[in-house]
Amino acid sequence: MTHSEDLNNVLLSESKIADLEKAIVNHLIYLLGKDPVDTQQRDWFEALARVVRDLLTTQWMESMRSYYLQDAKRVYYLSMEFLMGRALGNALQNMRCADEFRHALEEMGLRLEDVSQCEAEAGLGNGGLGRLAAWFMDSLASLHMPGFGYGIRYEYGMFTQQIEQGWQVEHPDNWLRYGNPWEFPRSDVIYRVQFKGHAQLVTEENQSARYVWAETEDVMAMAYDTPIPGYGGKTVNNLRLWSAKASRDFDLRYFNEGNYIRAVEQKTQSENLSKVLYPDDTTQMGRELRLRQEYFFVSATLQDILSHFTTDHDSFMDLPDEVAIQLNDTHPSIAIPELMRILVDEYRLDWEQAWDITVRTFAYTNHTLLPEALETWPVNLLSRLLPRHLLIIYEINRRFLAEVSRLYPGDVGLLRRISLIDEEHGKRVRMSHLAIVGSHKINGVAKLHSHLMQTTIFRDFAKLYPDRFINITNGVTPRRWLDQANQGLSALITEAIGPAWINDLERLRDLQPFADDAAFRERFRSVKCANKVVWAGKCLSLTGVAINPASLFDAQVKRIHEYKRQLLNVLHVVTRYNRLLADPSQRGPSRTVIIGGKAAPGYHMAKLIIKLINDVAKVINDDPVAGDRLKLVFLPDYNVSRAMALIPAVDLSEQISTAGTEASGTGNMKMALNGALTIGTLDGANIEIREEAGAENFFLFGRTADELAQLREQGYNPWDRYHANPELKKAMDMMASGAFSPDDPGRFQPLVDSLLQGGDRYALLEDYGSYMAAQDAVDRLYLDQDDWTRKAILNVARSGNFSSDRAIKTYAEEVWGVVPRRT
Repeated sequence: MTHSEDLNNVLLSESKIADLEKAIVNHLIYLLGKDPVDTQQRDWFEALARVVRDLLTTQWMESMRSYYLQDAKRVYYLSMEFLMGRALGNALQNMRCADEFRHALEEMGLRLEDVSQCEAEAGLGNGGLGRLAAWFMDSLASLHMPGFGYGIRYEYGMFTQQIEQGWQVEHPDNWLRYGNPWEFPRSDVIYRVQFKGHAQLVTEENQSARYVWAETEDVMAMAYDTPIPGYGGKTVNNLRLWSAKASRDFDLRYFNEGNYIRAVEQKTQSENLSKVLYPDDTTQMGRELRLRQEYFFVSATLQDILSHFTTDHDSFMDLPDEVAIQLNDTHPSIAIPELMRILVDEYRLDWEQAWDITVRTFAYTNHTLLPEALETWPVNLLSRLLPRHLLIIYEINRRFLAEVSRLYPGDVGLLRRISLIDEEHGKRVRMSHLAIVGSHKINGVAKLHSHLMQTTIFRDFAKLYPDRFINITNGVTPRRWLDQANQGLSALITEAIGPAWINDLERLRDLQPFADDAAFRERFRSVKCANKVVWAGKCLSLTGVAINPASLFDAQVKRIHEYKRQLLNVLHVVTRYNRLLADPSQRGPSRTVIIGGKAAPGYHMAKLIIKLINDVAKVINDDPVAGDRLKLVFLPDYNVSRAMALIPAVDLSEQISTAGTEASGTGNMKMALNGALTIGTLDGANIEIREEAGAENFFLFGRTADELAQLREQGYNPWDRYHANPELKKAMDMMASGAFSPDDPGRFQPLVDSLLQGGDRYALLEDYGSYMAAQDAVDRLYLDQDDWTRKAILNVARSGNFSSDRAIKTYAEEVWGVVPRRT
């Protein structure tokens, strides 16, 4: 009997351990060509992953077949990032068969945990954007929704971060070095993607005119499919990633002449398109490659979507009833003129009809309030790279501005503000404006974010299209971030209230009475302590720093950026250190401060903050006065796997961005779900977390967004705060004087200057005093472990609203119009 026949006889609900053992060994022998007597841990992982993939595939095909038979409306989620994390543990957990496979491996002398560590983590994202896309894929499948993800199969993902002498150093993330056992290459699913050339107006035999995109440079997009299982394994959806291939392998003429480099030059240039996630856009070549990537994946995706649609539908007027396309931020917004090009140029629809179809098909999620983060492209670059699309954008803009002029005659300022073309900064296309005008729904990702979006950066559009703007607060998947990441707490919760919470997070409300149960609080504390011991061991192996598991674990893990205010956290740590030096006998809980995250390669100030963290950590961690009472740790190469190890151990969640700058944040949700208390500002989803958890269970500090706006209007002088607060002044003076950088005393002067000379854009000095007061409140509460635990349990119990399932249900009902499939 072959390995596939073995596998077909295995039903996991009734599987025998021996059957799984045999399936794994057969995959090892017949698919990998390895002898079980002489093999490595990685080979066992490959064999195990393929067994699990085979089990997924049957349900995957059944899910796809049912969508077709039920003629289900489909949602297509377009994202430049998908930060999925390791697939093995997630698949086993969602299929509810982890125990069976664990036992099978143990019978073979292997540990599932060890084998799982061999899986490379695909870093196909930079942060929250990619993680959100991954969670939404999980929720779509868990809710049996016909959802399909589309993105790019980057050969090298987000860089691997190493810390060398305190500095961030980027190394390539070669996640495909050993192949990817989860994906199915689709050499039969390949599309032509065009660039450059020119848009030529031609006259047809019937005297009608249309544009032809001629003399283009072509790249081929080939599909790679990955099955995404939902909870319970009944529905398995598809993530399709595109890889760039040359339209021809090499030029034989040059090869025969001996010019081997020239012979493969076009192939190399073409395939560079999907080589690296987010090329450095500080150069002209980097910016062009970024735009090429965006159009590459959008063009292939729309061709694929329409290929499926036209198989069973004759009229494009039905497209919005059968297809919903969600744009995850502005990166895929070039899809709007691309769909118009296809409908008008290739299928000969008239403009008004094509535009109506386009607007009803697309929806747009905005993820930022920072004007500099809203993507724009130079007109001259679009003209050279996508000439037909620029003409379409001009026509969209012309018709849009004409309509607004009719509604608001003579308001030139309004037209200038809302135009798709920014005329004031060298003629650039505003991609967020394009996404808004071309979508029927635009959503923010937290209540405050959506409010500010409609009252600040997009207020004119909100006035024009009040029915288009809605809020859908982000959420996280409880399967990965509690059931899988924190199995001790998951088991405790299930014992107390049953397992229904895993697929209905609002059921965590049933946990509230247990906050007043002394025995439950003790068991809850025991789980947290066990998680902290495990993390302390991982911390030692990753950083070389020995930390006290009994200390308060205080974590700020997220992308390094000035608005996220890791620098404010460092000022707090330095102040805490100074207090210890001034009075070594002071009482209070020990504190371990953990900061992790990556800085963009070209972002000098963020990289300097990382260096500061490491330099301050060296001084504090080497000082016997601090001892176990204060440690500062920088966690290198923060990713999904390290987050899953750390977050269950965290006591205090640092969510300290400047009010009005963070769109939502999801680290705040994951930590609250795992029993951490939050110290934070009224920013992003912090507001809703505080409302749900209760103000008494949240450490609030800092000015509100409105207060900061008023402060700026009145004239904010950071020097006043510096001189008024001796502790703040001392901490900043230490940074400026070289106390943490004796080898280069002026190293951190740019950071100090950004606060004092640069106007303190993100109000660190303004919020420092209330931040320190909130930290003092944290210390006082942590001394009362029983009360701290009670509040931690309430944070877990009141986290139900922050599920990605709830977010997806809202999208399905208010934006996409899709329903679960019949299972």
